[in-house]
Amino acid sequence: MHAQTIGRRGGPGASPAGDRLPERADVAVIGAGLIGLSIAWRLAKAGLAVAVIERAKAGDGASLAATGMLAAAAEHEPGGEGLSPLGLASQRLWHPFRDELEAESGLTIDYRREGTLVIALGRDEVERLRFRHDLQRREHLNAEWLSGPAVRAREPGLRPTVTAGLFCPDDHQVDPARVMAALRQAFRAAGGRLIEETTVTALSREGGRVTGLETTSGALRAGTVVLASGAWAGEGSLVPDLALPVRPLKGQSMALQMTPRSGSLSHVVWTEQVHMAPKGDGALIVGATVEETGFDPHLTAGGLYALLEGARRALPGVEEMQVSGVWSGFRPTSDDDAPILGEALPGLVLAVGHHRNGYLLAPVTAEAVSTLILRGETLPVAAPFGLARFAARTSGESA
Repeated sequence: MHAQTIGRRGGPGASPAGDRLPERADVAVIGAGLIGLSIAWRLAKAGLAVAVIERAKAGDGASLAATGMLAAAAEHEPGGEGLSPLGLASQRLWHPFRDELEAESGLTIDYRREGTLVIALGRDEVERLRFRHDLQRREHLNAEWLSGPAVRAREPGLRPTVTAGLFCPDDHQVDPARVMAALRQAFRAAGGRLIEETTVTALSREGGRVTGLETTSGALRAGTVVLASGAWAGEGSLVPDLALPVRPLKGQSMALQMTPRSGSLSHVVWTEQVHMAPKGDGALIVGATVEETGFDPHLTAGGLYALLEGARRALPGVEEMQVSGVWSGFRPTSDDDAPILGEALPGLVLAVGHHRNGYLLAPVTAEAVSTLILRGETLPVAAPFGLARFAARTSGESA
């Protein structure tokens, strides 16, 4: 496992066994997380022979540790102006993405459209919330200012100390466990091969072009290789000449069980400390810490205390809720907190560095990468997110 887990929520049903490594494929995808499987499914649907190679089990990294928020407005923060067009484009793609995924997998993904509330607790937080709202309006993000009573009218279980809020009606959510189960099913139904518990040890190259992979299960020749290995993409052993600026950013989360006695939430609720996301099965996901600890997966008393105290500060009913799971995971974070998309070397395409926006950006990433591979074209909205931007920034700083 890539993350320490105690009772983490799983997907519906048991996972089927993985496939055997083929000798050849049109496309080989490294990493069977949300991003890798979304890309692979799109390419397999287009008729390509696609193999996905995963070092552990599908989704074991950030994908199953995430909350599943599609929060272009609530996630927006200073310095993120360049990311807004990509986030909004992907948010618009989520409805057809969901419809196709559910139809082709035969599974539901618990897509919930109640919207997201970002709240201020006490007067000190109101000014910071107003600043956030100003940022959202400048980026034409859909967010409505609410008074404290208006927030509590939507969520009566919140404390009376809620003094203001932002309602983001377009910021929806999905259930990560269900999304991953559906992606796995849809990809394999489209003819894709999923090879789990197999480590990619090297890229094969001929004449300056990447032509396939060496793995612990053998060699695979491929017309194109897609690197979508999340936080592990920056380790450097596969492509040391690229020095990908991707690192792990640890997060601890927990699942509580809502009951009639404890009360419940209908919307995703953000505070300055935590976010809380109610799921269709009665779970309330509380996340997530932000820790620069490398690949240390351990759960800590301080991290779990911060989650519980942050949730309790807004929602007193959490004191009555049973803790049904706690876990940690690693966000794949780039140096500017934005994804890295596009061709890095002939035959090698990158889809890494999605930070905490993986679920939001999955549809547009799948469209961008599949468009590049199938038609040799770069989506205009994805053009600013190539690897070259880091070299340009370094040159500008040293000039």
